[in-house]
Amino acid sequence: MNLNFSGTVSFFKLLVKPSLCLPHATISTFHDLPIPLEKAFEVQDRKADIRAVVLDKDDCFAYPNTNEIYPAYTERFRQLQKAYPGRRLLIVSNTAGATTYDRDGRLAKELEVTTNVDVLAHRVKKPGCGDEIMAHFRAHPEAGVTHPSQIAIIGDRLMTDMMLANMMGSWGIWVKDGVKPLREKSIFSKFEQRLGPFLMARGWRAIDPKSPFE
Repeated sequence: MNLNFSGTVSFFKLLVKPSLCLPHATISTFHDLPIPLEKAFEVQDRKADIRAVVLDKDDCFAYPNTNEIYPAYTERFRQLQKAYPGRRLLIVSNTAGATTYDRDGRLAKELEVTTNVDVLAHRVKKPGCGDEIMAHFRAHPEAGVTHPSQIAIIGDRLMTDMMLANMMGSWGIWVKDGVKPLREKSIFSKFEQRLGPFLMARGWRAIDPKSPFE
């Protein structure tokens, strides 16, 4: 059994501050992703300087438990790669690359081959791997990232992907409906699809990341 200790600790943080799990922007599926990503925030008059992207895999751009881009999203994925080339795009998954799950790194290697994108090998699962993500970008200065506010996190889960974004001080884009039909989603995903709108309807809002100049 692979327990997500990071997620358990973060759950208690969420009880104190519910806005930690909320996105800065919401899209239905990966196909709806605006490129460049700054467009996702302009409709809310939010100013962002996105230099790099951290991308979730399962139920975001790939069907869960597969290491291939979902066919309907292939063109959008390639457009994202073109806009954020090389080290500026990074896949961070709680399956492929998570060393407690993908112990020999086989899944990460398969995913890198099929996507041509780096997959982060990380010890701590989301939402607690922010330090490992920043260490990756510091090791690759060609990505142009000097501050967490220059990163956008894209994923389908509020309590992992969006909490990661808020805890890091990055921007979060929630892929609300994802790849899987609602009837096939886990009880946790179904709960989050109700939780997000419930909190936002009651005035909760993700705090905008502070730029390095603020």
